[in-house]
Amino acid sequence: MKHTIILALALVASASLFTAEAAKKKTAKKADAAIPQPVQLKSSSDSVSYAAGMSLTNGLIPYLTQQQGVDTAYMADFVRGFQDVIKAGDDPRQKAYRAGIDIARQLRERMLPGITNEFQDSPDSIVADKLYKGFADALLNDTSVFKQADAESYFKDKQAADKAAKEEKLWGPNREAGRKFLAENAKNDSVTVLPSGLQYKVLHIGDGEVPKADDKVLVNYEGRLIDGTVFDASRKHGDKPSEFRPNQVIKGWTEALTMMPVGSKWVLYIPYELAYGNRETGQIKPYSTLIFDVALEGIDKPQSEAPAESVANGKKAKKSKKDKK
Repeated sequence: MKHTIILALALVASASLFTAEAAKKKTAKKADAAIPQPVQLKSSSDSVSYAAGMSLTNGLIPYLTQQQGVDTAYMADFVRGFQDVIKAGDDPRQKAYRAGIDIARQLRERMLPGITNEFQDSPDSIVADKLYKGFADALLNDTSVFKQADAESYFKDKQAADKAAKEEKLWGPNREAGRKFLAENAKNDSVTVLPSGLQYKVLHIGDGEVPKADDKVLVNYEGRLIDGTVFDASRKHGDKPSEFRPNQVIKGWTEALTMMPVGSKWVLYIPYELAYGNRETGQIKPYSTLIFDVALEGIDKPQSEAPAESVANGKKAKKSKKDKK
């Protein structure tokens, strides 16, 4: 019995020594692996190649930190990934894996923020992990929840419905305020209401020519919101009247300018449908009714050619001179 116990203790001691020795060798092996091997440049080609590699990193660190968000504390990890890709060569599995990493980064950093913002303030919101799952399932042809076409149709319908609900929530009051303003303004005897919805009041009627849609007109103006906020004026752009063609501006202006004789001054009351619609432009919020004081100062027409009579007289003069000869 005593002999058996001694033998067992000897075996345990031996195993412990073996384990300790193995651990020591493993640690030593790791330490050796961590020590970079010295570079041996045996030829001019070796040297120029090595120098080329170092030169190609010029500007890389700022790019990695600023564009890729890489923390320089983890450059060893970056180098490990770089070396793995180099070693993989043209392995198709590695190509697919690397492409997956790249697409995941684009989806997370570029696409997800955009679509998340689109659904903000709408009845629905984007849940990132569900979006990622749907993305992966589509690529793996997993139709247990949606078929591809059904998913696209469902998303398109919800996208449109949520956009409409979001616009109504954010800008519906602005649209209704404009409609109420125009309804009250139309009761004013001095205001003319056109079938298009455009309203105008004549402050002064000129006796000049009425411009066509493609004429270049000279206009002084001031634009206001219905709360009185001035968002633009010709005086902000210099001392001279602004120049443009009626067919180059919002529909309300086009209609009014092609009715106004030169020398006229009108106040225009323009519903959002004839202005910027659901677009946001500077201080002009979506669905805004706009008010403009507009003075049509003139039409800038190119100088016409010499009158036909003068040209004819010139030809006659030349002819008579020739006759004298």
